[in-house]
Amino acid sequence: MRVIFLRSLVLTCAASALLACAPAPQTPPAPPSATAVTPTIQWFAPTPTETRAAQTANAPTPQMRPNLGEVILSDDFRAEKNWDTATSNEASAKILNGALTLSAQSGFYILSLRRETTLSDYYAELSAAPSLCRKQDSYGLLVRANAVAYYRFALFCDGRVGAEKISGGAREVLQKPLPSGDAPLGAGQVRMAIWAQDGEMRFFLNGRYQFAIEDKSYPSGALGVFINAAGDTPVIVSFSNLIVQSLRPEN
Repeated sequence: MRVIFLRSLVLTCAASALLACAPAPQTPPAPPSATAVTPTIQWFAPTPTETRAAQTANAPTPQMRPNLGEVILSDDFRAEKNWDTATSNEASAKILNGALTLSAQSGFYILSLRRETTLSDYYAELSAAPSLCRKQDSYGLLVRANAVAYYRFALFCDGRVGAEKISGGAREVLQKPLPSGDAPLGAGQVRMAIWAQDGEMRFFLNGRYQFAIEDKSYPSGALGVFINAAGDTPVIVSFSNLIVQSLRPEN
């Protein structure tokens, strides 16, 4: 992959260095995992690593979200200072009308992290509304994140969900993309949620359990969002109404 410098975007968000935008490599036909790009100033092709199986469970959804405590964070997306925002010709992240809207041209990937927010064990919900999203394009949540390493929970615009671990130039698939009736096909709205405790993370859509992964590489970090324009058209997704709850200690 050609190394790209996005000078206008990098200069805009240099203070936090947490917003990133980069060209995404070509995505092979379904059902591959989401295209990964390292969120740094220099961008390298992802290094494939061994796929790890996800944990699954057949328990009812309420039992998959135990020990929910008090609300520790609520964000109505009115304060731009809370998120990494920037604009370039290739991609942008803007706070407008109570939402964080990410847009990217074909072949680009962009992420935004919530500033000064370090979380470890918690339950978080966030609404996503894709308005322009097709086929292999994806968007979703970043968990326990920093600028170069994080867990990525992705919704694909062809109706699949999956998860990966990103570390520098390496991408590890933790859950191969699988079909979900809760993932919008193209435009729509969905409520994403993550339950994270120790090395286990459980992913939900519209209050329904999807899958779980286990990995202890990153014990804490920021919460963020991303979009990936893997196809030949732009992607636009708006994120809103973030609520984070603590997890009570188990008895």
